[in-house]
Amino acid sequence: MDAKTVYQERPWLKFYPEIVPPTVDVPPHSLPEVFDSVCTKHAGRTAIIFYGNKVSFKRLKEEVDRFATALHDMGIRKGDTVALYLLNSPQFVIAYFGVLKVGAIVTPISPVYTSIEVKYQLEDSGATTIVCQDFLFDRVENTGLNLRHVILSSIEEYLPATKKLTGKTILGSSFRKTEAPSARVLERPGYFQFQKLIRKYEASPPKVEIDPFEDVAVLPYTGGTTAEPKGAILTHHNLLACRQHIKYFWPVFEEGKEVVPAILPFYHIYGQVVVMFFALLQASTLLLFTTPTLDDILSEMEKYKATSFFSVPTSYQYLKDHPRTDRVDWKRVKILTSGADTLHESTVAEWERRTGTSILEGYGLTECSAVSHANPLGRPKAGSFGVPLPNIIAAVVDPDTCEYLQPGGIGEMIIAGPNLMKGYWRKPDETSQALLEKDGRTWLRTGDLVSMDDEGYFFFFDRMKDMIKFMGYSVFAREIEEVLHQHPQVKAAGVVGVPDPRVGHSIKAVVVLQSEARGKISERDIIKFCTDKLANYKVPRVVEFRGELPKTDVGKVSHRELREELE
Repeated sequence: MDAKTVYQERPWLKFYPEIVPPTVDVPPHSLPEVFDSVCTKHAGRTAIIFYGNKVSFKRLKEEVDRFATALHDMGIRKGDTVALYLLNSPQFVIAYFGVLKVGAIVTPISPVYTSIEVKYQLEDSGATTIVCQDFLFDRVENTGLNLRHVILSSIEEYLPATKKLTGKTILGSSFRKTEAPSARVLERPGYFQFQKLIRKYEASPPKVEIDPFEDVAVLPYTGGTTAEPKGAILTHHNLLACRQHIKYFWPVFEEGKEVVPAILPFYHIYGQVVVMFFALLQASTLLLFTTPTLDDILSEMEKYKATSFFSVPTSYQYLKDHPRTDRVDWKRVKILTSGADTLHESTVAEWERRTGTSILEGYGLTECSAVSHANPLGRPKAGSFGVPLPNIIAAVVDPDTCEYLQPGGIGEMIIAGPNLMKGYWRKPDETSQALLEKDGRTWLRTGDLVSMDDEGYFFFFDRMKDMIKFMGYSVFAREIEEVLHQHPQVKAAGVVGVPDPRVGHSIKAVVVLQSEARGKISERDIIKFCTDKLANYKVPRVVEFRGELPKTDVGKVSHRELREELE
């Protein structure tokens, strides 16, 4: 069978659970329409639990409508862009759906961004209105931009009365030293306080006609790993398609009956779509954290009987060794997923030994509205990030010729489906490089090197830009990192290529040891460990020990920063 036919026949469908369809309908609705329907149907159910404070779907809809009314009164209209510079909080949810309700575009900004990064995203997206965490305001002020509207929000606004005086204690260490601006800032024209707007306006938002297939809903920015960040144009239909794919691929979720911990940041596409967006549109209760500790997560999950756990590999790596992990009855949790980074097989094995449960690894990108692949319930495969979800087709092609490769071949993954972005915001050249027209479909070129086995399961090898060339050999950082994680005294590891004119790249491993091993394990010990498990050309030539590795804002090792240190 030729390679093209293999992908067209979608071998992964054989391993879908019996009740999962190969394709699903995506209702032709806007996100506000679906949100309103859910809130009306489940008005009495709790939508959000925020450190003990409960917000019902009825109250949530009312405050979204009030905020939308305020935005409209300010002059925000369909097609305008509004930035959200907020930590996880009820205000993020209210502002997000309020902006969508007036037909405007949401562009979420990472709370760890500096003034320079904030300025870039505001200018590039065209946002002149920002909803800002009050203690992050200095970074907005230092952009020097003359914004039309600044809406300041305090983390204490939705805390229960018993915690309002200690609001700072729920913030991570990087935010505790920041200070809110003085009340005089709100005297400036165009400056508002979030909660005062909610109290001032009636719940009478405008009626806005939204074309779900064409109108932009969200403009999330990619991480800028290869160049400046780019805004991915996601329509209402793109996001609703992703919701439908998840809903039918994991049919264990019952509408109105789930409790979902929200530990992933909402500004990131994973937390925004898979947790906040999917959970609320299933009438689930969001167990909402701002900057949680592991103890917070475990305590609240057990208290409120969480039924799912969406997270990243770093969380599982720490939880598998945490003394209080057993406080949670993990077998009660219907589904545990991992995304945003490589889940090492050693972590999976140790997690399963401790909890008796399986982690379902998945894959997604901002450009495909968060998720394209995941492991099926009841049939996960070790080392694989799974199979394409309903409505999605994926293939492996030669990165240079874009010709299909047979199963087992390593090449670039391309993806097609209704969740695919329309393109990059105001960047036609980058859009034409990322989107490929082939065989009557529009495909996303992911830039990831993968393979697909005979059963249609996909395996990650490396980002194309992270691949190391050593004396003509292709070396995958992920393979070496997997071996390093097998060492019982290695807590974390990142592998990069050091430019070397003699061999192309010399392989360097940056390693974090367990605390009890520091000073006892040598660089030579690590190299010897790798020598016994890897071909000679894959063995790191240089090992550096550190107390921690640079991480992206969703907790994965930042290979970009490791490489930049070598320049």
